[in-house]
Amino acid sequence: MSELRSTDLTACNREPIHIPGAIQPHGLLLIASAQTFTVTGGAGAIETRLAREWMGAKLDALMGQDVVSQLTSLPVGVSSVALKEPVCGLIERFDAIVHCAGEHLLVELEPTSEHPTRAMARLWSLDRTARGFEEAVDLVELCRRTAEAVRALTGFERVMVYRFLDDESGQVIAEDRDLTSKGFLHHHFPAADIPSQARALYVRNRARAIPDVDYEPAPLRPAKLAGLDLSDVGLRSVSPVHLQYLRNMGVRASASFSIVRGGALWGLIACHHATPHLVPRETIVAATALANALGRQVAAREEQQAYARRLRLRGATDELLVEFGDDRVLLDIMGGLGERLRRVFDADGFAYVDVDACTVQLHGIGPEPEEMQALAAWAEQQARREPFASRRLGEIYADAADWPERASGLLAVPLAQEGRALLWLRVERVEEVRWAGDPDKLHLASPDLPLTPRRSFETWVESVRGLARAWTPETIAAARRLARGIDEARFHRRLRRLNRELQLTIKERDELLAQQELLMREVDHRVQNSLQMVSSYLMFQAREVGPGEVADRLAEAQARLAAVGLVHRRLYRADHPEMIDLGEYLGDLIDDLRTALGSEWGTMLHAQLASISIATERAVPIGLVMTELIINSCKYAYDGAPGPIHLTLERLGERFRFTLADRGRGAAPGAPAQGSGFGSRVIAATVQRLSATLEQSDNNPGLRVALTAQIDG
Repeated sequence: MSELRSTDLTACNREPIHIPGAIQPHGLLLIASAQTFTVTGGAGAIETRLAREWMGAKLDALMGQDVVSQLTSLPVGVSSVALKEPVCGLIERFDAIVHCAGEHLLVELEPTSEHPTRAMARLWSLDRTARGFEEAVDLVELCRRTAEAVRALTGFERVMVYRFLDDESGQVIAEDRDLTSKGFLHHHFPAADIPSQARALYVRNRARAIPDVDYEPAPLRPAKLAGLDLSDVGLRSVSPVHLQYLRNMGVRASASFSIVRGGALWGLIACHHATPHLVPRETIVAATALANALGRQVAAREEQQAYARRLRLRGATDELLVEFGDDRVLLDIMGGLGERLRRVFDADGFAYVDVDACTVQLHGIGPEPEEMQALAAWAEQQARREPFASRRLGEIYADAADWPERASGLLAVPLAQEGRALLWLRVERVEEVRWAGDPDKLHLASPDLPLTPRRSFETWVESVRGLARAWTPETIAAARRLARGIDEARFHRRLRRLNRELQLTIKERDELLAQQELLMREVDHRVQNSLQMVSSYLMFQAREVGPGEVADRLAEAQARLAAVGLVHRRLYRADHPEMIDLGEYLGDLIDDLRTALGSEWGTMLHAQLASISIATERAVPIGLVMTELIINSCKYAYDGAPGPIHLTLERLGERFRFTLADRGRGAAPGAPAQGSGFGSRVIAATVQRLSATLEQSDNNPGLRVALTAQIDG
């Protein structure tokens, strides 16, 4: 778009067309309070056409019906309602529509048709037309049938179906007219002809009629209401710029009906008449229904076409991806598939480019290899790991402007390995665009000058260069899917190769581990036997020494040795020597301690131990701590005499807690939590090694000691 076109469009976008401060005089407008339903303002010849005393009146009285109940019964999300009964004025009857607009109610009144169509006849006619829409073979035929139906319904001399393009300009794709009217079929109109705020209103208010462009606007009364937003009001006065635009086209009356697809403005049905032409409200509503039906048909057909494209491309890409699963190098695979890749994506050229290896493999039409490498590197920066598509490559990549006959359209998809990309190319398609007037001779507006429309609508032909066929969203999505599939296939290929190598390595490692396991079991077996032998020596030594401190020390050493020996016995028996059940281990250790401590103590040890899987290397120090705690309790809790000792092991989420509790004399007043003897030093060092906490508390009576640590250290 030239600077002239852009400047004019910006100027038009500034016009506040939604607050014109007036209405067209063929109808009336009442403004009422949404709280009290009292009329506070209006526009048009209300005194001579509706009621002499209207200001301050209640809507129900003026309308001759219960307006309040009709408004309160509106479904959620609906803000407008057509009153059920016509409104009787002084000299005529009106059709009425009420809009809820914040604190105001806006009531539009338009003269009823002199010969209103019966509802059944209107519905039958609309149903017949809608069936005709379904029988249309393509989009152009569908729009042509719509133009014919709307012209027959409204009586306008020329009806055009106007579609918006990607650059916001529009094209007439269907038309029905009498022989005296100028035809605009296939003509383009610049985006400036319909500024952005007008497009927004076309979505919100989907019908607008102008019975006579030379009307005298009827201002809102009182004047303080001039700034009221009339976006939903069909009677809203039209921009003077648009009225002059219509005069310049030789149009005295017009109507527009929005074609909305998915909430966005797809196009318009534009109706023109060379003389004043008033269309009744019921006809406007019927034409709006046809425009809505057309919008639904457009959406359904475009979605059907998109689905068919997706289905075709998915099937084709699935077939292509099968070829990337073998062990050939990517360059060789691309060499065999390049021509198929070009045809599947409807391109004039396809290239696989490896920038780092300076490799370009081209199929079909495209730039020279050096140019292709530079293009691929540039496209990779634009894509950012996603597909990049353009149909105007020469406008955004300067070098491409020199070879439009080789690449004006580009679809580039980078592969996962940096520097590699798939490029599809389309050459320029020179188009002859028929404009309704020279788009480069629009009036150059400025903020200091009033807006004026263009004057000429004579056919002006422009030759468009450097433009390729557009890439559809389905094509872009298929290219993305293909690239990801190639990356996954090559990844799985590398993974298979690595797996084969890994299997060989694992086999060799397993053989070594099997040998090591035999050796370790033998070592554990011998260590366990040695520990049993030392334990027996200690027991014999204690018997020879007889009762006393030395015998007690030997018994303690035997108990500590039993804690270590028990782990080795379990290692020898276990299938998973790296893990051990802590509850079972401590239970077995307590059984050994019962034997070591004698029958008097054996019945005093009571255990409730949960099953907790823990690393073997952590079980040994835990067993040592438990052994020391039991020995200490046996020595001090009951002054050497037997007494009950309760042992518990429980799981607390990711931690465990081991508790020893007795009913003895408890800790001496003022005594430290940890003593200074050998056993206390063993406990302190072991607790630190486990990164655990050891808490001592009063058991009332007796002493309670709790060891808490993480299960996974």
